[in-house]
Amino acid sequence: MNFSSLLIPLLLSAVALYGLEKRVDVYTTLTHGAEEGLRVLLRIIPALVGLLTAVGMLRASGAMEWLSGLCTPLLEFLGIPPETAPLMLIRPVSGSGALAVASDLLSSCGPDSYEGRVAAVMLGSTETTFYTIAVYFGAAGIHRTRHTVPAALAADCMGFVASALAVRLFFGAK
Repeated sequence: MNFSSLLIPLLLSAVALYGLEKRVDVYTTLTHGAEEGLRVLLRIIPALVGLLTAVGMLRASGAMEWLSGLCTPLLEFLGIPPETAPLMLIRPVSGSGALAVASDLLSSCGPDSYEGRVAAVMLGSTETTFYTIAVYFGAAGIHRTRHTVPAALAADCMGFVASALAVRLFFGAK
């Protein structure tokens, strides 16, 4: 038996012992935390269902392909492979949807292709903006996001451009 298989039980035991030392009712505290977690979950589920439904509708309706075609001239100008357009459109909304799009791209272009490498770097350097905002702002009870969405989307755009640039710098252009 190695240390990594004992890590979680040791960590839980250490927390329980620390709680006992500080005279905290560990079980009551645990159940209270679980109750709070369920309340947060109930507050954020509607936003998550809406986001996942929107992603499914975009992909099923063909709007994703239409938007990708619309973005192609700008992407070519910026040096971003147009094949990554669906990934850039879906990434701010859904991590699992972006992973599915990237998987399709990797199987069609290849993981060692320029497009595949750019897609992989994009997945690692951008965030699921709307999902994150829905979860964290929903959990905190914040309804007005103010400048959060534009700032986060600008960061995502810079992440997309920087991904293509980094792949070009480290692996060369097509």
